[in-house]
Amino acid sequence: MRTSTTSAPERASGFTMIELLVGSAVMLVAVLGALFIYARSNKVSVEQQMVTEVQNDVRSSMFFLSRDLRMAGAGLPEEFSGYFIEGQDNEDQGGGEVLPDRVTIMGNIEDPLNLPLRDYNGSSANLTIEDFSFEQYSYPDAFYDNKFVLVLPNPESGCRAGEIRIITHVTHNAGGTNEKFNFSPGQAPGVNSPGGLSGTCGSPNDYDGGTVSFINVKGYWLDVTGNYPGLTAGINGYIGGGEGGVLYCTHNGVHFPMARNIENFQLEYNGDMNNDLVLDGWSPWNAAWTLPEIARIQQVRMWVLGRTDQAFTSVGGTVPGAIQTYRRPTLSNSPGAAADDKHKRYLLESTSNIRNMSLNLYNLGQR
Repeated sequence: MRTSTTSAPERASGFTMIELLVGSAVMLVAVLGALFIYARSNKVSVEQQMVTEVQNDVRSSMFFLSRDLRMAGAGLPEEFSGYFIEGQDNEDQGGGEVLPDRVTIMGNIEDPLNLPLRDYNGSSANLTIEDFSFEQYSYPDAFYDNKFVLVLPNPESGCRAGEIRIITHVTHNAGGTNEKFNFSPGQAPGVNSPGGLSGTCGSPNDYDGGTVSFINVKGYWLDVTGNYPGLTAGINGYIGGGEGGVLYCTHNGVHFPMARNIENFQLEYNGDMNNDLVLDGWSPWNAAWTLPEIARIQQVRMWVLGRTDQAFTSVGGTVPGAIQTYRRPTLSNSPGAAADDKHKRYLLESTSNIRNMSLNLYNLGQR
């Protein structure tokens, strides 16, 4: 009888410790490489997103600013053109290197309305206009409710006091007679005309032949610190709370944040101040300008400078030396920074012709 023999059982298959260590090291290198690529890609994406936000903020603010400046004085009598615009140069908000400019404009900008006055006694609660005046416009009666209007005296009266009032409602007969504006008591709070136009004429006769118009008083200004003197966070649209770098448009007393990430806002003006039929050249706002000189301003040049919220750094979180070094530039008479801060900036410059003050701009000769 044959007997079979069996060999020793084969050794169980597996990885040695060395093989495990080598494989783990290779896998770790691959993971670290993928994380490095992701971190770099994410860093680039975040920085490009910051740049995109700054560009959008600057462009949108420049659009609204240039549009409204063109409309300064729209629909208002030419005799009051010295009150269409008022600037402020390098406003000190209580600390900080940047001293931004400010500009306030007035005009019948949004909705057209210009009606002659029939009877108005200064601060009275109602104003009578000529019969059939409301019929000149397609506005329903309810459209007038809570609208702001500017009541101006007759330009030939010599009085230069305009009242900004809030309409409660309008009344008139069915046939278009006995037409009146009814107002809330007193002038509109917190809304002051440029150039100190606000006030009431001494004689009721000054208003005979005057006008009443829808009015927009808009002020563009930059909140540098986020704690503007005299304003309270959450009141009338003001953000506050230490959030600076916000460009505001204050429209009839309400503050509308227009754009964040704004570092500087500067303006210059050009006009025929000496009335020699030649534009004098660009200049920051001069507080010594008289009303006739302000009435000759025909162009406004604007700079809006945006800055990224964070400095640009390397993947490791450190600021690279001599790479992408940026600093705040000099704009108009606002000095630039003395050192780099690694923030990327975006600057737009534009010029607006004030429509109602520059109709003969191209006939003045040298620009």
